[in-house]
Amino acid sequence: MIPYSSFTFFFILVILLAPTIILGLQGKRFQSYNMVVTVIVLAIIFSSRPASALALVLFTSWQVLLIEGYITYRKKANSGWIFSFAVIASILPLTIYKLLPYFSDTNWMSFLGISYLTFKGTQLIMETRDGLIKQRLPIASLLYFILFFPTISSGPIDRYRRFDKDLKAEVTAEQYKQLLYDGINKIFLGFLYKYIIGYSINHFFIPNLRFIATSHFQSQLFYMYGYSFYLFFDFAGYSAFAIGVSYIMGIKSPENFNLPFISRNIKDFWNRWHMSLSFWFRDYVYMRFVFWMTKKKWIKNRNITSNLGYILLFLLMGFWHGLEIQYILYGIYHALLMVGYNTFEQFNKKHKWWPQTRFTRVVSIVITFHFICFGFYIFSGHFIQRGA
Repeated sequence: MIPYSSFTFFFILVILLAPTIILGLQGKRFQSYNMVVTVIVLAIIFSSRPASALALVLFTSWQVLLIEGYITYRKKANSGWIFSFAVIASILPLTIYKLLPYFSDTNWMSFLGISYLTFKGTQLIMETRDGLIKQRLPIASLLYFILFFPTISSGPIDRYRRFDKDLKAEVTAEQYKQLLYDGINKIFLGFLYKYIIGYSINHFFIPNLRFIATSHFQSQLFYMYGYSFYLFFDFAGYSAFAIGVSYIMGIKSPENFNLPFISRNIKDFWNRWHMSLSFWFRDYVYMRFVFWMTKKKWIKNRNITSNLGYILLFLLMGFWHGLEIQYILYGIYHALLMVGYNTFEQFNKKHKWWPQTRFTRVVSIVITFHFICFGFYIFSGHFIQRGA
């Protein structure tokens, strides 16, 4: 069963989370019960896929072993080679999952949520390296963080210290009423986004473009806009479900979208679109690359270093989506946009060519919107399918 894909799934959640709601409204602790709920929901999700369930168990055991092992090692020594090995070992299952389909008909590393679980494991190793995590983590809390079912398939990607703070917090009855209210609102917003607007675009607008468009160009243009809005409403709807259920369980999972289609530039867009993923790549790829290059002093020009960081970041993001040509082109496209905008931004700071006014703000939003939609058109692979 895929999370949030059917009303049956929501009906099961209502039954399982009823005790959580009752305990929360009475101001009593419910996190131990929620851990049990997570195990039950995961069992339901993977009940029809025993091979995937086994892969999940092996993957989680591997990540816990690496995390706890590196935390123990970090307390005694600090070798860059051991850190690199731990990071590579953490990413290895995801790499196998991405590459195996090209060499075998059976992907034994395939299971729902492997990418987002990998992000969690890798970030814990990196935060240990940074000194943010100093002691071995309680196994129950660590497993709960990694396997937290509301966000398992597509995020949002939480941070352990923020998650653990919510886990340990004493929530009063009044505070829980607000969490419950916000959670239910987000779930209803998810239904509006995913099952009304997103569904309508994908099942009524896009399939009927041949009756609406008067030319091939117009058909492709309508598809570009339609797919862009569908992608947003479908994904934002899923995120709203995940965040809403998290709230009901007393965990304030981070927001994932913030009106991305009114972004003023491409940097602003990546601060609004799939924010937890964007911030993950920013913190654990871009910032570390820039810091490393600055420390080594191989390139003294900060703008060049920054641009190389953007290229690395978006190439990795493209390859993370998949090895198909549309995903790689999507990564290259956004890398070029970021480099181009970064160059323009530095030029404009010096020459004041593009003033900050209400008019230029509106123009910037319109221009950025079209660049974003064309990127999603590339991502969809529709132009490749049409040409095949």
